[in-house]
Amino acid sequence: MKLAVFSTKPYDKEYLDKANKANGFVHDITYFEYPLNTQTAKLAKGYEAVCAFVNDRLDKKCLQSLHEQGIKHIALRCAGFNNVDVKVAEDLNISLQRVPDYSPYAVAEYSVALLMTVNRRITKAFRRVRDGDFSLQGLLGFDLYGKTVGIIGTGKIGYVAANILSGFGCRILAYDLYPNEELQQKGIEYVSLENLFRQSDVISLYCPLTLETFHMINEKSISLMKKGVYIINTSRGGLVNTDAVIEGLKSKKIGGLALDVYEEEEGVFFEDLSDDIVHDDKLMRLTTFPNVIITSHQAFFTKEALERISMVTIHNLIAAERGEELKNIVLSRS
Repeated sequence: MKLAVFSTKPYDKEYLDKANKANGFVHDITYFEYPLNTQTAKLAKGYEAVCAFVNDRLDKKCLQSLHEQGIKHIALRCAGFNNVDVKVAEDLNISLQRVPDYSPYAVAEYSVALLMTVNRRITKAFRRVRDGDFSLQGLLGFDLYGKTVGIIGTGKIGYVAANILSGFGCRILAYDLYPNEELQQKGIEYVSLENLFRQSDVISLYCPLTLETFHMINEKSISLMKKGVYIINTSRGGLVNTDAVIEGLKSKKIGGLALDVYEEEEGVFFEDLSDDIVHDDKLMRLTTFPNVIITSHQAFFTKEALERISMVTIHNLIAAERGEELKNIVLSRS
């Protein structure tokens, strides 16, 4: 299959080439550094399929353009699909597949690392020591043992995170429309979202971005939280209202914030802008708080995850080309 891969970084090419080689070079792959959107969809002319990533924008116009270029299949090399108008893809008879569980451990472990780092002020301590400052003032953290951690979303990633944090001796509260029986058997309590907000010392997000979850962390929900609450987001940026968390940080309602995703990350995250001016004032405002850590959508970025993403992506397209049952298909009712 002739495949056009968009938003390509060197590691994408490396791992996709390895997976393609392992399957006998079944696909003829061309790599584009450009993101996939309405403006760049014309580059797909002459290809049968495209491969997209988290910040590519596959809206109605983009999908219509892809359809006009002859694209029959879209392979998302990620789990989320909030950046795709799934109904339009269905109407155009374009198959849409994803990688649903490439490595829940990568993201769950990273979210806990972010929590530990922002709580114990590790980056600040590291910078101090490099400058010859060995004082401890301003580095005070708290024990995770005995704290209440609210986990929103107990799919595969949330499940792993709950088990990790249970190992720290945390009390785990969970919210999910579909409670996990195994977690319940381990003593993890499912509560309403409001109760989770009210009781948690730490809130960590592991849910998809949907119309229902958009800006679930907002002025109202923050008002329900404990003073000094810590919020961790490694899922999708749109779950968090940036204006609301900035006000929460200023009022000290939020004691710590760790973000690996950001609602306006498109065009910023995954790019080297060190010699440019970043025009996102809200993002830059967040970086001024001493109790905020922001990383650039890095949680998935492990060797195991990249291998899994690449192999599943290649297999998804093999199945599509052969007319086999699509195991990882995304439908509008998903």
